[in-house]
Amino acid sequence: MTGTIGLFTPPEPLAARMRPRTLDDFVGQSAILDPGKPLGDAIRRGDVGSIVLWGPPGTGKTTLARLIAQYTDRQFVGFSAVTEGVVRVREILKEAEERRRLGRGTILFCDEIHRFNRAQQDAFLSAVEGGIVTLVGATTENPSFELNGALLSRCRVWVLEPLSPVELRRVIDHALSDRDRGLGGLGLNIPDDARDALAQLSDGDARRALSVLEAAAQHVGAHGRIDIAVIQETLARRVPIFDKDREQHYDLISALHKSVRGSDPQASLYWLARILGGGEDPMYVARRLVRMASEDIGLADPQAVQVAIAARDAWHFLGSPEGDLALAQATVYLATAPKSNRIYTAWSAARERADATPAAPVPLHIRNAPTGLMKELGYGAGYQYAHDSPAGYIPQAYLPDVVGDSVFYEPGAFGYEKRIAERLKWWKANG
Repeated sequence: MTGTIGLFTPPEPLAARMRPRTLDDFVGQSAILDPGKPLGDAIRRGDVGSIVLWGPPGTGKTTLARLIAQYTDRQFVGFSAVTEGVVRVREILKEAEERRRLGRGTILFCDEIHRFNRAQQDAFLSAVEGGIVTLVGATTENPSFELNGALLSRCRVWVLEPLSPVELRRVIDHALSDRDRGLGGLGLNIPDDARDALAQLSDGDARRALSVLEAAAQHVGAHGRIDIAVIQETLARRVPIFDKDREQHYDLISALHKSVRGSDPQASLYWLARILGGGEDPMYVARRLVRMASEDIGLADPQAVQVAIAARDAWHFLGSPEGDLALAQATVYLATAPKSNRIYTAWSAARERADATPAAPVPLHIRNAPTGLMKELGYGAGYQYAHDSPAGYIPQAYLPDVVGDSVFYEPGAFGYEKRIAERLKWWKANG
């Protein structure tokens, strides 16, 4: 019995068994792989140089690397930057050099290449430069941030997109009908609405779709029925795609900020839910809301900053999930408030002018004169006290001579800034 168990080899996962064997079977990435597209044509010609495949999980990076090796008639050698190191890289390169002497090339597929630090990435340089290997790197992170410039200059970057629900449905249907590699021999009953739900809930990830399908099939058994409830039970609670310190972090925060700036409360709430659901620190979100209130609303609605600060305090007082509602309230308030970046641009212009004139003297008439000597030197001479006027306004120069009559802030035409514009116009007319 023990010997039998020892000889037993569990079957490959469904996702591995269903891996496309030809480029025509590959689902997705039509923008770069269809006939007439650059990468697809290069693969069909068997002429592919070192590349980096950048895309989310389950979009076909590993499969594409294997197909490249197949179409270019080169040895495929897989390598994981997560579990292996530079020592293994050197072994692979030595083997590749021997293989090249025998007339055969090598595709070195480095999965999660971004997990190598920049110094470790240098181990590939000479081999790529000398043609000892053709490097196919796979990464879920932005290569601009994670790969060193020397390596990037030797590789062309191709972006892989998440699969659409229609494309995922093709993958699911194929797995259910294929009797040799898929689940076609099990006689499963899975109606269209369940297939559509699985395609929709898999977040563009073909591996995830097939893994859930396989788990659901094991749950119901041969000739079993897989309905939407089974799919949802198998999926359990999906973890939103989000990371706190890499590109997804900045992409989602950018989406929230631009949705608020664009006055779209629906999109603003959606991105806020994605961010908080992904585990972001709500205090970070609160800080960004305060920034939006000043940068994109400003004096068009002076209460915007107060609302954002109040939401921050409410979350700090209540915590999640109750405090999340305060952040949602502030987000909708900011999204629907009148917009103005006049304070943002005015402050930028004032800082730029101040940096250019750091030694410009304060005009004598608005200097403080606490001593007799200062008064003798003319400090404060000629200053006019604004409150001596019934209107509380007396025109006089406040900027250094070198700055002149520079205008940094000009109010917009909406919200409270419209009133500010009227006030400034009256002051100018009565100056």
